[in-house]
Amino acid sequence: MAIHLYKTSTPSTRNGAVDSQVKSNPRNNLIYGQHHCGKGRNARGIITVRHRGGGHKRLYRKIDFRRNTKDIYGRIVTIEYDPNRNAYICLIHYGDGEKRYISIVSGTEVPIKMGNALPLKSTSTDIPLGTAIHNIEITLRNGGQLAHTASERMPTVKKITPILKILKLQ
Repeated sequence: MAIHLYKTSTPSTRNGAVDSQVKSNPRNNLIYGQHHCGKGRNARGIITVRHRGGGHKRLYRKIDFRRNTKDIYGRIVTIEYDPNRNAYICLIHYGDGEKRYISIVSGTEVPIKMGNALPLKSTSTDIPLGTAIHNIEITLRNGGQLAHTASERMPTVKKITPILKILKLQ
């Protein structure tokens, strides 16, 4: 990603820089409106908790944590900023015409290579100890439930059998 440097017009913009991402509109079938309930008000609309509320209106991007597309080639089309999390997301076009958002990670490996996904109890490629993994399912085909937020990882600590490993919760 390119880095955008600000021109100094005020003291607050001096030495300012941001990551500029691909400017694209989100896919309409992968976003929906989000209801921000509360904002510090009770049922009558009276402020009961101070310093809550405001903020910019945001659309929720539906992120695929299941990753259940097996043996289908996918291509990253755009990298977008997601206002609901502190990580970038990417839009993937799969070979069968399906489009999904996933969070960008530097992660797991099929032949231990960045960006590949594999099951934890894979016997064909053994996951070495100390490898940081993310988006872990507790039960099979239930979607990622552990370590699926931005920059969250769980290292493998101990291998009991080739298909049973102990992970460290951080």
